[in-house]
Amino acid sequence: MWSLKVFLVLFVVPLSCAFGPTPTFKNVYQSKTALFAGASIQFVKGLEEKVVPNVKLTRSKDGSSGVASFNFANPNCFDASTAKEGEVTGMFLVDEEGELTTSDVNARFANGKPQSIEATYVMTDRDMWDRFMRFMERYSEANGLGFNAA
Repeated sequence: MWSLKVFLVLFVVPLSCAFGPTPTFKNVYQSKTALFAGASIQFVKGLEEKVVPNVKLTRSKDGSSGVASFNFANPNCFDASTAKEGEVTGMFLVDEEGELTTSDVNARFANGKPQSIEATYVMTDRDMWDRFMRFMERYSEANGLGFNAA
């Protein structure tokens, strides 16, 4: 009888440890959120765009593809103070999951001065759409935005 109790204790303890929360996962998650608090849009890597864009979304009827069109009026990447940071090489949507990138970026000029940036992000499958929507949820929370259906 005594050996059966020892066996049950030895068998139950490892299973409870295996299904309990692991401190290493919690620490990794906490350090990840401490390093990255939200989502940002960048035109120059490492330089967060302060201007909040107007975003228009379209999606195919079957949900297999979609397009997000961004319009930034007077973005800070055109400021003289940010010129030393680098050149506009694309639009980078950065959050805790990683980075979404597009090179479809166009500047609008008036009287030789940059006025706005228009960028298009194309989603070719449902996974890209879902990933983009997760980014936009984080970005909208960080910038106090809302969603209006057409």
